[in-house]
Amino acid sequence: MTETQVEPVQLQIVVNAPLERAFELFTERFDVIKPRDHNLLAVPIAETVFERKVGGHIYDRGEDGSECRWARVLAYEPPNRVVFSGDINERWEIETDPDKTSEVEVRFIAEGPDRTRVELEHRNLDRHGDGWQAVRAGVGTDSGWPNYLQRYRDVVEQEA
Repeated sequence: MTETQVEPVQLQIVVNAPLERAFELFTERFDVIKPRDHNLLAVPIAETVFERKVGGHIYDRGEDGSECRWARVLAYEPPNRVVFSGDINERWEIETDPDKTSEVEVRFIAEGPDRTRVELEHRNLDRHGDGWQAVRAGVGTDSGWPNYLQRYRDVVEQEA
């Protein structure tokens, strides 16, 4: 019996910002990048917090103060890369078993003094088990990572 290799979701964009600023805007302005309707809380999201350190989390804070920690920061290497887990299962619920979570790597590569290529790879999707295809479809379609990257590009255009 052979294992099927699950292709990661891979995307890239180029933004008009120096390398350091591109990285900074992605991590510091993630609250604006993440759509508010991507919400696992029972109440509206007041803010999304990206803790910029290994061992930190990405989480949503609800208007009532409740929190939903949906990612762990696995690598934080400014200004070149950040890696975080995807702690959401195929039913769009929090997954507490790290062995059943995927990971997202975002790399920042200077293409000149004021241009940066941003490469996003969401990998190990098969760790989600039966139903991993739903996770891949959710993050790989227009409302998933492509939407986040477009929102990120908008932030860069406004703030770089």
